[in-house]
Order: sequence, then structure tokens, then C-alpha cells
Amino acid sequence: MRHLLQGRRIPLAWLLLTRQPIRLLVALAGISFAGILMFMQLGFREGLFDASVTVHRMFDTDLVLISPRSMSSISMSGFPRRRLVQTMAHPAVSGTTPVNWNFLLWRNPQTLVTRSILALGFEPTDSILNDPQLSYKTESLTKPGRVLFDKLSRKEFGPISEWYEQGKIVETEVAGKRVRVSGLVSLGPSFGADGNLLTSRETFLKLLPSTPTGSIEIGLIRLKSGYNKQSVADAISSSLPKDVRVLTREEFIDFEKNYWRTSTSIGFIFTLGAVMGFVVGCVIVYQILYSDVSDHLPEYATLMAMGYRLKTLLGVVAREGVLLAVMGYLPAYMAAQGLYALVRSSTRLPVAMDLDRSLLVFSLILLMCMGSALLAMRRLVDADPAEIF
Repeated sequence: MRHLLQGRRIPLAWLLLTRQPIRLLVALAGISFAGILMFMQLGFREGLFDASVTVHRMFDTDLVLISPRSMSSISMSGFPRRRLVQTMAHPAVSGTTPVNWNFLLWRNPQTLVTRSILALGFEPTDSILNDPQLSYKTESLTKPGRVLFDKLSRKEFGPISEWYEQGKIVETEVAGKRVRVSGLVSLGPSFGADGNLLTSRETFLKLLPSTPTGSIEIGLIRLKSGYNKQSVADAISSSLPKDVRVLTREEFIDFEKNYWRTSTSIGFIFTLGAVMGFVVGCVIVYQILYSDVSDHLPEYATLMAMGYRLKTLLGVVAREGVLLAVMGYLPAYMAAQGLYALVRSSTRLPVAMDLDRSLLVFSLILLMCMGSALLAMRRLVDADPAEIF
């Protein structure tokens, strides 16, 4: 028997867990709940961070020029447009696009309720997004008062895409001025903006006349092939005055994410939620394993009296922890996939499962179960066969 146990041909850990099915189901439900909570909290956090850079990722650019006073997409400051023109002196620069970026009030043409929308103003002949079909749509922006509406915007802006696709003339007010929707684009809402529209700089300046004509909020810089982006960014930065900041496209994305991660409570709140799920799971698993060890203490003591080494019995408890981790993780993973799909369809936030998060949550659940098993082992270490019997 001892040889069989040490050879692990008798699944003692499994038999101990399944001896009381109700207790096992309660344990798995608790572990799965903790796993789902961690999946959702971490998923919301990363989803909101990813949502904050929806438009940033779509810019057709290698480098980005912004004002050093800009804090995030919801607080962009202007800088002289001539700074963007000056970058053309660098031999690596192949083209630039000046962009005006601000939030304006959009009037729902159906309910007449106004709501803030992100407006981007640019020259219709310039490239702004990585969308090969966009150049055909931007031709209509050469006419004053024309805008392209983001059909992925939240429904509170009105049934704009439905009306447009039905062939209706869609007109409304933006910042109190009449505009007509001349096309649709697919950008998607971000954490800072529920909807987006594209228009020409001419129309943008009419919608927001307080904007100086020589001021822009973002400058897109495209480079010729073969040049290192970081090296060019450093060279351009050293040649321009300190009233602008030069970022690579990746740094521009990180600039936005870091604002929401460090300057707001969002990251802390969702991280705290994941930690609470971990703590709850630890308590549940510890109670289950401690009760299991306590209930079977006479059997463990008998095996110790027969000559079994303590580390062999401790390994049984450790395997129970591993089994609980695996069995609790699988339903948590499947439930999280379904909840992610529900969140995407309801809020259009880019909440999706990825390998890093799935491995992180599994590691946390495994750590949770093994840590609890380690604490429960103390009861077994303290067991004295003479005292038990």
C-alpha cells in the first residue's frame, strides 16, 4: 500500500476531495466566483485603457506632435501649426497632417438632446487614419458644413447611421451650428468620448470660432521608410522650441493610457477589486482544505504511525490545492468569456480575453490555492498520532 501511495497510483488527493461532493461543489463555486471577479476587474481595467486609445491606434502616422501642456485626450492644448511645418525640414519626413481636436455639443436630431462628441478637424486631402476607404469619403468634406459620423458611436447620439443608410438626408446641430452628415466611418467610442465625427479644418473652425486659425492640437508626421522613429523624434525635438513635444506613435498611445492609469482612480479601483477577489478565494479555499485536513486527521495520523513520511502526506494536501485550482479555473474562464461578450455588445468597450490575462488569473488562482494549502498543512504538521488516539 505504501508503495502504491508513494507511486501515486492511488489518487488519494482526488478521493479526499470527492468524498464529500457538496463541499467540493461549494469550494469550486467559491474559487470560480473569485476567478470571475478577477477576470472582470482586470478585463474592465485593460478594456477601459484600450478604449481610451481607440482613435490613437487608427492614426496614419509615425510621430505625433502635441503641446507639453496637453494632459490627455480630454484636455488637449493647442500649439502653433508652424511647428508642424518646420518638421518638414528633416529629410526623413515624408508628410504631415495638422489636426484640430476638441469636444463639441451634438444635438440628437430625434430627441433634440445635446451630448458631447469628439470632433477631429483636418485637411480632407491629407491622410489621417489607416483606412483605405476613407479617402473616398473625405472628398465630401471639402463642402462647408459636412461631417463624417462614427457609426459605432453610442445610440444616445440618435439613429444617424440607420437614417443615412436608408438614404435620408441627416442634418443636425453641432455647437449650435447646422451640419449635414455626408458619410459614415467606424472608429468606436473611447473612455473619454462616447462618439466621434470627422470634418474639415474649415468647418471645425466655424463650429469652434474661438480656436485660433494658426493653432492645432495634434500634428501627425509620416516618415520615409528606412528611418528609425525614435532617432528622428529625438532629432526633431532638439531642433524645435520647447512649446511642442515629439512622440512616437507608441509613446502617444502610452501617453494617453498613463493618464488614465496614474492620474485617475480607475486603475486603483479595478486593481483593488481583483485583489479583493483573490482574498475572498484564499479564505474559501483555506476553509475547505483546513476542514478536510481536520476531518481526516485520524487517517493522516494512522499513515504517519505506519511510517509514511510527513512530506508525502503534505504532497497530498498540495495536490488537492492544484486540483481545486484547475477545476475552479475552467468554469471561471468560460463564464468570463461570456461576460466579456455581453459587455462588448452592451457598451462597445474592447473587453476581450487575451493570453496574458488568462495566464495571470490562472497563476493567481493557483497561488491562492497553494497558499491556502500551505496554511492548512500546519494542522497536519502539528498532528501527533499519540495525542489523536
